[in-house]
Amino acid sequence: MSDLPKNLTVFEKSTVFNTTLEKMTQLHATIGPAQLSPPPIFVQVHRDTRTSLTEGELEFTLWLLFIPVRWLARHEAGSTSTSFADLMITGPMAYWRHEHIFTQVSDGVILTDRVTFKHKDGFKGLLTRMMFDGVPLRILFIFRHLKTRWLLR
Repeated sequence: MSDLPKNLTVFEKSTVFNTTLEKMTQLHATIGPAQLSPPPIFVQVHRDTRTSLTEGELEFTLWLLFIPVRWLARHEAGSTSTSFADLMITGPMAYWRHEHIFTQVSDGVILTDRVTFKHKDGFKGLLTRMMFDGVPLRILFIFRHLKTRWLLR
């Protein structure tokens, strides 16, 4: 953990879903970023070497209208036995780790998306603040949770 940049920001979005842990895990094992990205974001996958939720890499371009944002993410174990994370290896941010945490509760499963991130300095950081922070980040995860609910039905 000592290799982490200083001054990281943490964003979390949690929702209770009326489902089982097995169904939530299976859904995340079978979908990719394209299914959970709201318009006008389109995803072009270049390489997918994932063998499980916690192993492999995914290389893709996020098309924000006509702006390409190239990304390489490594999938790895999360902080709990029922979580996984994708860590940005290369991409637009100084640091980005998105953890998907599933917690069984009496009325279903809580999905918590926890994103820990830091923007680059200068002009690149200004652009990523407009796309991957504040209101746009909230809208992205509201959409993702609504789409997850729809996919689980």
